[in-house]
Amino acid sequence: MSSAEMGKFGVSPEEDSSSYSSNSNDFSYPYPTKPAAMKSHYVDMDPENQNFLLDSNLGKKKYETQYHPGTTSFGMSVFNLSNAIVGSGILGLSYAMANTGIALFVILLLFVSIFSLYSVHLLLKTANEGGSLLYEQLGMKAFGMAGKLAASGSITMQNIGAMSSYLFIVKYELPLVIKTFLNIEETAGEWYLNGDYLVVLVSVILILPLSLLKNLGYLGYTSGFSLLCMVFFLIVVIWKMFQIPCPMDSDMANMTINVTLVPLVHKNLTSDDVCKPKYFIFNSQTVYAVPILTFSFVCHPAILPIYEELKSRSRKRMMNVSYVSFFAMFLMYLLAALFGYLTFYGRVEPELLHTYSAYLGADVLLLIVRLAVLMAVTLTVPVVIFPIRSSITQLLWAGKEFRWCRHCCITVALLVFTNVLVIFVPTIRDIFGFIGASAAAMLIFILPSAFYIKLVKKEPMKSVQKIGAAFFFLSGIVVMTGCMTLIILDWTQNVRSDGQ
Repeated sequence: MSSAEMGKFGVSPEEDSSSYSSNSNDFSYPYPTKPAAMKSHYVDMDPENQNFLLDSNLGKKKYETQYHPGTTSFGMSVFNLSNAIVGSGILGLSYAMANTGIALFVILLLFVSIFSLYSVHLLLKTANEGGSLLYEQLGMKAFGMAGKLAASGSITMQNIGAMSSYLFIVKYELPLVIKTFLNIEETAGEWYLNGDYLVVLVSVILILPLSLLKNLGYLGYTSGFSLLCMVFFLIVVIWKMFQIPCPMDSDMANMTINVTLVPLVHKNLTSDDVCKPKYFIFNSQTVYAVPILTFSFVCHPAILPIYEELKSRSRKRMMNVSYVSFFAMFLMYLLAALFGYLTFYGRVEPELLHTYSAYLGADVLLLIVRLAVLMAVTLTVPVVIFPIRSSITQLLWAGKEFRWCRHCCITVALLVFTNVLVIFVPTIRDIFGFIGASAAAMLIFILPSAFYIKLVKKEPMKSVQKIGAAFFFLSGIVVMTGCMTLIILDWTQNVRSDGQ
């Protein structure tokens, strides 16, 4: 349909729903940073050979909708995108609020969510002009192999960070669950209460067999279950805020909940000060707030696959899906952070669930939450391994036949690397901070704006759109370098203090 004919029906060429195709065999997998329960028409195919790309032989960027119309409803697309956004980062938001204050946290949360939405807008428009539905392929079209490597590396780092955070939850929470079931009050160094041993055990017995599967058919079920677990977690956080008094008993008020974690803020405050919410806080841990928030909002590699499956798709309709999803996650994140903070104030640990154990002990409702979250993250780790393995295969063995030996070696190497990371990195805060400041900043700020500037040819560099993208790119550079510098300084300072 020509532009003139489309104008008669009030449809702009930019909003034409027939924007994308899926017939190329050049690249193979959409890389969701957090597993999205996408209803794909490729479900019966080998996932490592699924295609979400344009047919490069069509000779034009747009194609006829009847070739591959989207089949996913608006509501299900909202669910899929919300599921792609939410993840283990929600467990660290109360810690971020405890180190920024309520007002500063809300400001940062608002800015990160708005910037993430703007990044989605840039990505959708770039995909339309660049003629690709794959993040890596956009990098290839924009900057050649360097762009592809930047996109692939950022997505891989983000997924490794997500996988590490899930295994950290196993390391923190599984020993407490076992203690509750066995009714153990005092530990004597039993191996089955050691989080490091349990992470390795869970990885070998449960995660490795599931990760070796060629076809992860349970993707949708796992993703939906994970989202429901996080909603249940939010409800419990709100409920427990009204049950736990403040100030807490003297033993709790004077103890450090977990000596293996970073020192908790405000330890020297009086009981009157402890129960007063702070609105602006600046300390050595404040620098972790922005990376934790960016880590929590990364969903961008999943945007294009969800867009492709959207029924009656157009950029405007997909942006409406994004508005609803981001607003829902904004509220969910704000409530989880606020009620977790108002429960423990300055004594929140980097992983919120672990904070409850010191005060509540063997609480039945908390035990149910722990079991649900543990089951969700255990089943999600293989889903996160899948795109990392596919990315490595595409980079090093593109076009080669599938081989079980290579498949197994990559999987084992990824699990070994992640287990070593989880065992030796002292806290989940460091994972949130480093990945949020590096890979998440690349995926939200830097890559979408760089691809937009390079691939959208119809807008001159002096246009408002290109200038805005350029400022967005520069802000991403500032966020990444600034946060990484401060985090590294904090690490070196902690090392020096530990050595004294």
